[in-house]
Amino acid sequence: MKCFLFSLTFLNHIRDIKDPEHPYTLEELKVITEDAIEIDNHHSCVRVTFTPTVEHCSMATIIGLCLRVKLMRSLPSRYKVDIKVAPGSHATEAAVNKQLNDKERVAAALENPSLVDMIDECLAQSYD
Repeated sequence: MKCFLFSLTFLNHIRDIKDPEHPYTLEELKVITEDAIEIDNHHSCVRVTFTPTVEHCSMATIIGLCLRVKLMRSLPSRYKVDIKVAPGSHATEAAVNKQLNDKERVAAALENPSLVDMIDECLAQSYD
C-alpha cells in the first residue's frame, strides 16, 4: 500500500480554479480541500479527490479536466496525476472517474477547441 502525504503546496496549484457554472473558485465551493489531495513523492503520484456541489452535477467531468490540466501545466512531467470524484458524491461516479483517468479520452477531450476554451477560462487567474 502506498503511503500518501497531504500537502497545502499542491492545493495552491489548484485553489483558484473557477467553477464552470458559478462565480466562485472550487475551493470556495468546497469542491476541493487540502484533505482531498494526496501526494506520494516517492512514486511521483498526486491524487485529487473532488466533491461536486450536487449529485447530478453536469460539469463534473469539466471540473476534473480543469484539475488535471492545471496540474499537468504546473507539475514536473514525472508526476502521475489521478483525479477522482469523492465516493458517493456523484450519480455517475464510476463513469466520470473512468473518463478523467483514461489517457485517450483526456487527449481526445483536449483536442476539442471549445472544451479547451472553457477549461482555459476556468483556469484564468482572477485579479479581483
